[in-house]
Amino acid sequence: MLLPYFLIIVPVLLLTFIVFSYWEERKYRRKPFYKLSDVGWRNYKPPADAGKVYSVALLGDIGYIATDGTDPVLHMLESWKSENPEAGTIVFLGDNLYPVGLPEEGHTHYATAVERLNLLLQKCQDYNGKSIFLSGNHDWNKGRVGGYEQMLRQENYVLDTLKNREAYLPPNGCPGPTTIQLADGLLLLIINTQWWVHRSDKPLGTGSGCGYEDIEQFFLELNKILRRNKHQRILVAAHHPLYSNALHGGKFTIKQHIFPLTAAHKRFYVPLPIFGSLYPFYRKFFGAYEDMSHKKYKRMRKRLLTIFHRYNNIIYVAGHDHNLQHFEVRGNHYVVSGSGSKTAFVKKGGRATFTLEQLGFVVIDYYDNGQLWLEVRVADADDSSTVETVAFRKELKSELIKS
Repeated sequence: MLLPYFLIIVPVLLLTFIVFSYWEERKYRRKPFYKLSDVGWRNYKPPADAGKVYSVALLGDIGYIATDGTDPVLHMLESWKSENPEAGTIVFLGDNLYPVGLPEEGHTHYATAVERLNLLLQKCQDYNGKSIFLSGNHDWNKGRVGGYEQMLRQENYVLDTLKNREAYLPPNGCPGPTTIQLADGLLLLIINTQWWVHRSDKPLGTGSGCGYEDIEQFFLELNKILRRNKHQRILVAAHHPLYSNALHGGKFTIKQHIFPLTAAHKRFYVPLPIFGSLYPFYRKFFGAYEDMSHKKYKRMRKRLLTIFHRYNNIIYVAGHDHNLQHFEVRGNHYVVSGSGSKTAFVKKGGRATFTLEQLGFVVIDYYDNGQLWLEVRVADADDSSTVETVAFRKELKSELIKS
């Protein structure tokens, strides 16, 4: 007798839950989330008497930019360059070219890739400060066979054009770490996180120019650099985030559970309730090679965080997820700046102090009073071709130890 009621009530409850969850997501998608303590961020800014010493623009996943002069993020970059004509560095956080980096000449994607890369390089040549490219999984042919050679092709193209050996780091596809002293009290440290998750050939050893034969030496060197520089702020740039409320952190929308084929193509709206959840659950608990839950990524993340948690002067900035995020964990700051040319869902709450699904990038400003400020710049949602706004600002406080 209860079976008919069960067959009616359960689907109704499930449908109600789905509709409610979808409505909740719709309310905050493409709207900023602020942790309660940071809701009043607009009331805080660097002191009026503080002079800016240095600025770093960090652009992730820029590889799908428009080349017809209308790209909003490139317009924003020009604005940042005019504000910081010399004392600044542009850092491209990987995935510089979609979908597969810089392929061989004659490949289907070669002409488009060269056009986009030339545009980025022209923006660098017009700037008197520094410009640095990192590599991401797409630059390594999405981690497939031949990815190492694909990355080297892009690296050589950048180096030949900019005539600067520090324009593509770490060199030769090595893990790093590579350091550059940006200003007195501000050190840039670059890591090639793709090395750990890459599933094909990758360099290691003095013969490949990496300087050491065992990857354990990387972690020893990283810890040595951090210990030696406890007296200054350390800005760590990489491609893969260590904290994320988005896809690679195992966060999915209700739509992705009901219409999982949209992951392959945005127009594949084939409803697969229940069965459709298998793909998100797999990505969340087991993961593709580029997900935090994958064993290679998980191993890398654990080792890096074990070292970073020993210190309180680190700002780690990555791309990979196509949104903007900030986390403050155990005295250090973890930032995602991956919406240089694409946007994707990011979940609010959790450990995040700020999240936003919108085109833009993060700027780190360093002042003569020792303060370091994060500023999230986004293309205006209503007129992305001409207007930019500041979506979030926060002083990144750290505990420095005098040397």
